Amino acid sequence: MDSVIVHYQEIALKGRNRPWFIDRLAGSLRDATADLDVTHVRPLMGRIEVGLGPGADWPTVRERLGRVFGIANFARSRNAGREVDEIADAILGHLREAGARAADRVTSFRVRASRADKTYPLTSPQIEREVGGRIKAGTGWRVDLESPDLAIGIEILPDRVFYTLGKEPGQGGLPTGTSGAVLCLLSGGIDSPVAAYRLMKRGCRVRFVHFHAYPILSRASLDKTREIADLLTRHQLRSRLYAVRFGEIQQTIVLSAPPPLRVVLYRRMMMRIAERLAGGCGAKALVTGESVGQVASQTIENLAVINDVVTLPVLRPLIGSDKEEITQEARRLGTYPISIVPDQDCCTLFVPRRPATRARPEDVERAERNLPVADLVDRAAAEIERQDFVFPPPAEASVAATPGGDAGAADARIRQV
Repeated sequence: MDSVIVHYQEIALKGRNRPWFIDRLAGSLRDATADLDVTHVRPLMGRIEVGLGPGADWPTVRERLGRVFGIANFARSRNAGREVDEIADAILGHLREAGARAADRVTSFRVRASRADKTYPLTSPQIEREVGGRIKAGTGWRVDLESPDLAIGIEILPDRVFYTLGKEPGQGGLPTGTSGAVLCLLSGGIDSPVAAYRLMKRGCRVRFVHFHAYPILSRASLDKTREIADLLTRHQLRSRLYAVRFGEIQQTIVLSAPPPLRVVLYRRMMMRIAERLAGGCGAKALVTGESVGQVASQTIENLAVINDVVTLPVLRPLIGSDKEEITQEARRLGTYPISIVPDQDCCTLFVPRRPATRARPEDVERAERNLPVADLVDRAAAEIERQDFVFPPPAEASVAATPGGDAGAADARIRQV
């Protein structure tokens, strides 16, 4: 029977907490392959085995596992006997099954052996030489230890021996949910999806909040954000998106505040609302896609003024990245084509021609005295809409937006999930 052997790296350094991390990774593997013909997912010594049934489609399995956080690498494997001849015969038989397809592209190989069972009579280098010699004699391929066409792995455990042909890279990082929950301000642009992904990779369960100006502006930014959230859910498997009506708040700020301070005031209101929402959904930090100096609101002075209104940590994983670096990562993730679709984002609504780049706290606080800040936050929290995303999708997927009632009711719904 075929299976997949999953290796982890960072988890191995977790000491006494390692079993908990391994259990969470195994759970992610089960969830990611829930609709595939996978017979079992079980931890072994220093690795996890994913059993494949006869109906498992390897390209699909490979794609799914390649998106799971916490995996260093993985490879399709088969069992073999414990004797060197049995191991070599099993590998050569497998290669013969592949036939001309393998022969056309393979002219060199390498054998790497891992001996978890230290009672095995041969050392790892001895296993590599013995099995490698037999494969070379059986195929005529040359040995290349640096960059072989085919990497063959042999893993010897106390109760079994298996081998792998080739190796697939994993996402790395930590299993989803092992670092707690965070709330990411998702704009629909290029930066914030990349920021969300980076926190996912560090084991955070990322929830999303989007501030939109519909119906004052079109639904384009809201639709884009939903598409991005759906795409990112392929990595963390379950996501929640909160949509906040922000157009009326911006109109209120425009009528009461000096034009140069509007952008900073917008951001401070967003942070207040996000912190209120985080308190209801269990998020322990806020996440943004800000990078120092990229736009007027992202100078050090303005970031400091914006941070003043919240007590939660604000994580900015892109803070030192330039636009080209962020764009390249967005292309790799697949969010870039969605992010560049033209829209009418609330962040561009009522933006002054010359926004302040070094807003002073006393000026900002003076401008906010003319605003019903608490009332605006309460009203926004009461009208939040919620949408859930799941991957793989249920057989009869129906994802509906849930409008908020009063703020207390909204918080009760959040805590139930």
